[in-house]
Amino acid sequence: MNQRFANWGVFVLLSLTWGSSFILMKIGLESFTPYQVASLRLVAAGLALLPFLPKALKQTPAAKLPVIFLSGLLGNGIPAFLFCLAETEIDSSLAGILNALTPLMALLSGIVIFKSPFCKEQLTGIVLGLAGVILLFTSKGISSNGHWYYALLVILATISYGVNISLVHHNLKGFSSIQLGSIAMFFCGLLTFPVLWFSNFFPQFAGPDAPWRSLSAGLVLGVMGTGVAAVLFFLLIKRAGSVMASMVAYALPLVAVGWGIVAKESITWIQVFSMAIILLGVYLVNVASRKMH
Repeated sequence: MNQRFANWGVFVLLSLTWGSSFILMKIGLESFTPYQVASLRLVAAGLALLPFLPKALKQTPAAKLPVIFLSGLLGNGIPAFLFCLAETEIDSSLAGILNALTPLMALLSGIVIFKSPFCKEQLTGIVLGLAGVILLFTSKGISSNGHWYYALLVILATISYGVNISLVHHNLKGFSSIQLGSIAMFFCGLLTFPVLWFSNFFPQFAGPDAPWRSLSAGLVLGVMGTGVAAVLFFLLIKRAGSVMASMVAYALPLVAVGWGIVAKESITWIQVFSMAIILLGVYLVNVASRKMH
C-alpha cells in the first residue's frame, strides 16, 4: 500500500513539473530562438545532474552506455527541439494536448518493437484518457491556425517519447533513476552546448536589455522540467511500469487548467468532467498493469 502511494506521489510531482514546461517554453521563446531554448534546457539539465555523474559512470557497464545515450536522445534531446519548433507556430495548449498521444505511442512501440503483451483493460484506459483530453481541449475551443502542420512535430516527439519508454522498460530497468538521468542528460547537454556557443546566445547578456526573464524560464525548464523530471520519470518506469509512466501525458492538461485558475480563468463543469475521465483512464491502466505483472 505504501509503495502504491509513493508511486502516485511521484506521478503527481512529475505531472506538475512537466505540465509547467509548456508555459516556460513560451516565455523562453520570447527572446530566444527555438534551438537556443531547447539547447539551454538540455545544458541546464545536464549541469543540474552533474554531481551524480562520476558515481553513475562507475556503476554503469560500458556496454550499456550507448543504450543510455540513445534513451537521452529519444526521451529528451529530440523532443526538446521538436516542441520548441512547434510552439513557434501553435498554441502551447495544443502542444500539451497532442502530448497525450504518448501513452498510445508507448503501447504501440512496445507491441511492435519489443513484442510486449497487452490486455484490453490497458487499451480501454488509454482510449478513455485520450477521450478526456480531447473533450478538455474542445471545451476550451479550437482556434484556427494556418500553420497547423507544425503540430506534426509534436506527434513526432510523442513517437520519440513512446519508443524511449519501451526502451527503458525493456533494457534499462535494473539501473537507478539518478544513474540513467545523469548520464543521459550529460550526453544531451554536451551534444547541444555548441548550439548556444555558436548562435550568439551569450553576447545577449552583455547589454542593458539582457533577456533575464527568458533565461530564468529556460533554466527552470532545464533543471526542473528536464533534469529533475528525467530522474522522476526513470523512477516511475522502474517502480510502476512503462504504461503508468506514459500516462503522465494525460495529467499534463490538468496542470494547464491549474495555471488557468492561477490566472483567474473560468473553469467550466465540462473541463472538470474531462479531468475526471482522464484520471479514470490513468487508474484503469494502472490496475491493468499491476494485474499483468
